[in-house]
Amino acid sequence: MTDANRRAAALKGAMAAQRLHRTLGSRGGLARGSGSVDVFGAVARLGVTLLLRPLDGLLGAYLPEPAPGVLVTTRRALGVQRFTAAHELGHHVLKHGRSLDGEDILRRPPLDEAAGRDAREMEADAFAAGFLLPRWLIAWHADRQGWRGDCLTDPHVVYQLSLRLGASYEATWRTLTGYGLVAPGAARALGGTRVRDLKAELLEGYRPVDYRRDVWLVTERDAGASIVGSRRDLFVFRLEEHSGGGYLWDAGGLERSGFSVLNDMRKAADGDGVGSPTFRTFTAATGEAHLGRVSLDERRPWRPAPPLNRLELDYDLTGPEVEGYSRAERRRTLEAA
Repeated sequence: MTDANRRAAALKGAMAAQRLHRTLGSRGGLARGSGSVDVFGAVARLGVTLLLRPLDGLLGAYLPEPAPGVLVTTRRALGVQRFTAAHELGHHVLKHGRSLDGEDILRRPPLDEAAGRDAREMEADAFAAGFLLPRWLIAWHADRQGWRGDCLTDPHVVYQLSLRLGASYEATWRTLTGYGLVAPGAARALGGTRVRDLKAELLEGYRPVDYRRDVWLVTERDAGASIVGSRRDLFVFRLEEHSGGGYLWDAGGLERSGFSVLNDMRKAADGDGVGSPTFRTFTAATGEAHLGRVSLDERRPWRPAPPLNRLELDYDLTGPEVEGYSRAERRRTLEAA
């Protein structure tokens, strides 16, 4: 395949993703607080049957006959399921034939133009990156979180961005590199970072049973957001606390919202606690699959007056997808009944 053909394949996949976003009105979801693309909902809206199965040796497959269908494994985390579904959706949108896809779809740089690649796979890779991680969605999250300058070279930032995009850490840093938002040297550093180490640093003194679960850092900048994750995820709520004025964050708000508080810490921003802001850090988890709303108040415990600050956000921790039809497909079927 010539360089021109490789560039054409990558461009074809990326443009197909852009067109589908326009058709689905994806940007409108941001106004309602959703920060990730609903890939399973997109598959359902296009009338493609999606089934989840404990596949052996495969992450997913696209079968165009007798009717278009997609298979996705149940043996991987939600972020991998989502990227696989987007890749198989790309095969459908781009009118490809039958495709069986293994682990290599995760290791390939999505926007890379390397030699020796099958044109259909390049198109589907570029579609998946452009659909799940479009530049405009990355920019939206960066603006919301206040990530400026070279923040995207910080592995902690890239990990938190990947969670909000609903993608894996590796797919995220590779896509940032493909967009030219991260230089090659910084990309190598990101690729050499162990996600386990990022989780351990974020959790500070708390030690989970294992580090396979994701760890979200939630701050005041997430107010009004909608978090979509998995039932085993851990959450670190890091909130500025005006304890000098008697205002404290109420941990009971987490418990009333369905979370268990696993760790509760206070720490001065500069480490000495003299005249510096104090941050209250709650480590919490739900431990089960459900959805709801978190509501946390910062108030003086002895006064029923309105709170000084309030953090509210919605959460859906019903992932990963389990065997059978996707949740989006089941909802669509019920609405049509």
